[in-house]
Amino acid sequence: MEEAILTIKQVAEYLKVTERTIYRLAAAKKIPAFKVGGTWR
Repeated sequence: MEEAILTIKQVAEYLKVTERTIYRLAAAKKIPAFKVGGTWR
């Protein structure tokens, strides 16, 4: 099965948290994330 690549906004809406929280979690490597052209995914 192919995994979906979500934007920060999509993840924030799904988890019902702010985008800032998602950025912090991604930077702390608490959630899987990577940058594509300078944008977190």
